[in-house]
Amino acid sequence: DGTLLTSSSGVGITMADQWRITSTFQVTSNAYVTTNWERNDTAGYAKIGTGMSESSGEFSFPETGIYLVGINLTGNADGGGVNYVACSIYTTLNNSSYTQSASTYESVDASNRHWAMATEFLFDVTNVSNCKVKFFMSASNTNSYVYGDSSLNTTFAHFTRLGDT
Repeated sequence: DGTLLTSSSGVGITMADQWRITSTFQVTSNAYVTTNWERNDTAGYAKIGTGMSESSGEFSFPETGIYLVGINLTGNADGGGVNYVACSIYTTLNNSSYTQSASTYESVDASNRHWAMATEFLFDVTNVSNCKVKFFMSASNTNSYVYGDSSLNTTFAHFTRLGDT
């Protein structure tokens, strides 16, 4: 009957959006993913509501609420194995201090091996000026590559407003 997709105000999901990485990059240091983000523009894609805003890898929310924030990544190892490649979701409640809120890890034992991973976080966005999110990558060495593509989702973030705060 749709009650699972209804917020406390009686309205269904009012915002859902996807952003993706447009080009493959090498994880050479522990750093935020600040470049090559674009909103999904593949034929058939449709966001619900205003959608997210992005500036240098920092994502802002269009309205307060409880959001499911997630990132799905694919990549490979080139030049040898990787003890770990990690992606973390960082959030701020004050538009300044970021906290690691979720992380995922993967490893591969040799070169030319592919990996995939995902992580999610339920984020209570109480103030659209102060509550933001960004994504952080790290790896045990420089053999890790994260796939990106401007025509399909290979590495992408998703944002869904589930209900009121």
